[in-house]
Amino acid sequence: MSSAVRFIPALFVLLWATGFIGARYAMPWSEPFSFLAARFVLAFAVLALLVAVLRSKRVGGRQAAHAAFAGALIHGVYLGGVFWAIRNGMPAGLSALIIGLQPLITAVMAGWALGEKVLPRHWAGLAVGFVGIVIVLAPRIGDAMGGVTWATFAACLAGAFAISAGTVWQKKFLAGADLVTGTLWQYLGAAAVMAAGSLAFETRTFTLTGELVFAMVWLVLVLSVGAVFLLMWMIREGEMSKVSSLFYLVPAVTAVIAWALFGETLTPVQIAGMAVTTVGVAMATRR
Repeated sequence: MSSAVRFIPALFVLLWATGFIGARYAMPWSEPFSFLAARFVLAFAVLALLVAVLRSKRVGGRQAAHAAFAGALIHGVYLGGVFWAIRNGMPAGLSALIIGLQPLITAVMAGWALGEKVLPRHWAGLAVGFVGIVIVLAPRIGDAMGGVTWATFAACLAGAFAISAGTVWQKKFLAGADLVTGTLWQYLGAAAVMAAGSLAFETRTFTLTGELVFAMVWLVLVLSVGAVFLLMWMIREGEMSKVSSLFYLVPAVTAVIAWALFGETLTPVQIAGMAVTTVGVAMATRR
């Protein structure tokens, strides 16, 4: 493994964690499904340009359908569920804790659908990582439980299952597909799901501000293109249980970013939780 490739997991975690910045800037100025639909359409346009410039290899109709379905789950249902739950009162910390189940769900799905063997020490690492997530997020949950309803809880849980199923689907049916072209079709599927949600449940009202523009540009270029390419590469090259365990590090990195940029409190308990999470990820990803 080259030295540059070794940094891909760390770079992915850092970029994925910055999604917090974009969501924080965007949500006051747009409804969640409408914002995500616009984001995915723009990401599709950027990738269509990249496909033309790079002359990327085309995918067949069956692979395109698989990619669109995976994208509908990974980007559409996952982000749509989380954004909708937070918009309707679910505390961000609690929603992140529910999404923290995703690596465990993915490990079970990968064993069933892909035949991947998860060793006992990998299961232990996944469990330790989840404990670390609980420690990191506990101060954020507090007593702000008013927005916890069966609907918001179900939306977050559906998001966790969706991203798990989507990444396993990607691994099973698109292992040999071109990354750029495959991701292009992913965003077509995701945009269709969010457009349907926007038409059915929202007014599609945007308040054009600098914060909204910044959030859109950041999330399209840094998250939807940069971070997702890294994720698709890791899915193609690695075992699903190990790749998914990296998501345990995202809340801890997000907490550090929030502390640096927004002055949010970072307690010694949270720092200890970050250390526990790091140990868990190291256990789960060790060869």
